[in-house]
Amino acid sequence: MGKVLLAAPRGYCAGVDRAVVTVERALDLYGPPIYVRKEIVHNKHVVDSLAARGAVFVQELDQVPAGARVVFSAHGVSPAVRAEAARRGLVTIDATCPLVTKVHREVGKFAAQGYSIVLIGHAGHEEVEGTAGEAPDCIQVVGSPAEAERVAVPDPSKVAYLTQTTLSVDETADTVARLRQRFAALTGPASDDICYATQNRQGAVKQIAPQCDVMIVVGSANSSNSVRLVEVALHHGSPAAYRVDGPAEIDPTWLVGAATVGLTSGASVPEILVAAVLQRLAGLGFGDVEEVVAASDALAFTLPRELRVGLAEAGRTVDPLPHRA
Repeated sequence: MGKVLLAAPRGYCAGVDRAVVTVERALDLYGPPIYVRKEIVHNKHVVDSLAARGAVFVQELDQVPAGARVVFSAHGVSPAVRAEAARRGLVTIDATCPLVTKVHREVGKFAAQGYSIVLIGHAGHEEVEGTAGEAPDCIQVVGSPAEAERVAVPDPSKVAYLTQTTLSVDETADTVARLRQRFAALTGPASDDICYATQNRQGAVKQIAPQCDVMIVVGSANSSNSVRLVEVALHHGSPAAYRVDGPAEIDPTWLVGAATVGLTSGASVPEILVAAVLQRLAGLGFGDVEEVVAASDALAFTLPRELRVGLAEAGRTVDPLPHRA
């Protein structure tokens, strides 16, 4: 029988947990529909489950009826989006991950001091769009060390960098190193912008990848941190790595000749999907499961202020519930 090395930590991070519970509590408190701008988190199963309960996912605010209640996703929004919501009289609940909010505040600080800001991230990603929108006139988005070569700024002595929270730790370090070579006075955030959950999940994959013949990452295609886990697995010793949304996407031919399969999940993936993948692997001859614990996730966030106020006024508990399945 083949073996599965199950990475820990995996799955939901504190910011995702908070965002998903926010939509669930809003539905319980106010009833459907609750509008959500973009996907609350980048996971198809989560989005479909919330939609079945009455959440209505929209791309932009002009799809939300005037005066309706709308949740901002965990990825954050720009000041322009907030202004549009106010103009249309929308009742907003801000589920932006507090670690993303931290980056937004750093943009404001550096922009106020006259810095040119290099935002390391993936152009077009919702988090990057929201962050860049804090100071669009002084931000350049850079996605790789090669792109760092093309950065041009008016004053090389006043350059700061910030990062998307869900990047590859290793590739980001390479990009920062290249920027430092070009701009000797480069400054950055007081603490790392890449979130603890992203780093912990990548660290767990680095630990088990050399022992695996195949790595399977549970996560959706638009989940940046899930895609990065595939890249990390390949870079750190796994001969093959695949991303799947769920058990139905596992191709048995991937496992031919394999003795050990690594399994992890992105930070927006509920544990119920990992359990389903384990069941599928057991059916394919990989029923011996060993969990490998590389770190501990000990962070938790409170619910958004707007929702806490609403819950308190209704006499409901305001503490977020564990959301593991």
